[in-house]
Amino acid sequence: MQRRAYAPAAALAAAVLTTALAGCSGGSASGPGGDDSKPGQLDASASGGAPGKYHSLPEPCGYVSPSTLRRMLPGTEDESEEEAERRYRGQATITYDTDRRVGCRWKLETPEGTRHLTVDFERVVSYQTDVSDEDRAQQLYGRLATAAHIPAAASASPSATSPSAGASAGAHAQGGAGAKAKGAPASGSPTPSSTGGSGTPGGSGAGPGKGSDAELAPRVLDDLGDDAFVDDELATTGTGVHRDIKVVFRSSNVLVTITYDQWSTDKAHIPSSADLQGKAHALARELDAGHFGN
Repeated sequence: MQRRAYAPAAALAAAVLTTALAGCSGGSASGPGGDDSKPGQLDASASGGAPGKYHSLPEPCGYVSPSTLRRMLPGTEDESEEEAERRYRGQATITYDTDRRVGCRWKLETPEGTRHLTVDFERVVSYQTDVSDEDRAQQLYGRLATAAHIPAAASASPSATSPSAGASAGAHAQGGAGAKAKGAPASGSPTPSSTGGSGTPGGSGAGPGKGSDAELAPRVLDDLGDDAFVDDELATTGTGVHRDIKVVFRSSNVLVTITYDQWSTDKAHIPSSADLQGKAHALARELDAGHFGN
């Protein structure tokens, strides 16, 4: 009798233990609220907006042609071919998800100064059910244009797409060649408004008639992707003067940013807006024609 009374009790205890273990196992399984789900990670079905045109990104360091790199980063006469090839290979930007963002940078150093070139690709994905990938990319582009104080597209003339084209006369026409000047030149050095890409003395590579202040001002570009702009900033420091060019354009759900700058150790030698903008703009058209990833 004692053994008969003990057996059901043991069976009941085993059943309770099995149920408890099953409950714990179910709670730790992968799924909504489970321990295996990563914070902030959304299920694929949560991306209800229309997917973008592009589903991958290119290998950035190999996406720019060698001939373009040689034009933008011209080496010195005494440079060996091996040194040039090493520089033109570029250095990939470190990113955490190469399916969403990739980039590459190049650098040229000479006794007269340096040049830097960076290309960045970002594939935008929207996780909002009522916003498509392309609409989200357009929102992000708008923020970049606003932060750069780029005039609205409606205020720019249709031909304001290159250093040789016309632009809105009132579009940031200060700072020399339309650039937004940062800081003040050192005493005795030429002011930005008297040099630069407009072909005035002290400009680098910009002959007469190669662009006026208004033509080279930060502006909307209408020959790149779906949206595009160019920004131009001139700054003087204690060690020299530099001009920074940025071209940003959007093609569907991909944002492309090109940054190109030239530093001069001689403050009387102001890097040319016409030269730098022209080369950055040509590179942007090259990248846009490549159609990115598939």
